Amino acid sequence: MAVQQILQCPFQGLTQQMYLESKVWELMALQLAQTLEFNQSGKIVKPLKPDAIERIHYAKDVLVSRLRHPPSLMELARIVGINDCKLKAGFRQVFGTTVFGYLHSFRMERSRQLLEAGEMTVTEAARAVGFVNRGHFAASFKHRFGVNPSVYVAQKQQA
Repeated sequence: MAVQQILQCPFQGLTQQMYLESKVWELMALQLAQTLEFNQSGKIVKPLKPDAIERIHYAKDVLVSRLRHPPSLMELARIVGINDCKLKAGFRQVFGTTVFGYLHSFRMERSRQLLEAGEMTVTEAARAVGFVNRGHFAASFKHRFGVNPSVYVAQKQQA
């Protein structure tokens, strides 16, 4: 778009010169941003190789399949065949969250689905997604969805 604006400059004289210079600076800034690709912490993000992306997706599949008893970070890295540092960085790059942030979000969403289906009690749904303590589950559920799980169930039954 900046190149198009340069080509169709509506100004003349000194204003044209200032306008075109500013557009050149804009193009340089865009090029620099594209070249460096910074992540949130300010470190340069190296693009992942296809093999690494496959391993990161496999790690996600392992977490989802072992929802009740997920592996530790080191164990997960060993299972998928990459080191824990690359697993953490790659997971954040591919999914936009940490490994256990993803696990927690998936657990909460799955528990909501189980409760919505109406086939499980709150305690059963909590255990099905790997929570041992019903109080911790209720607090996490309320934090995520804004309502206690028992209230959520009651609202779904009334609807």
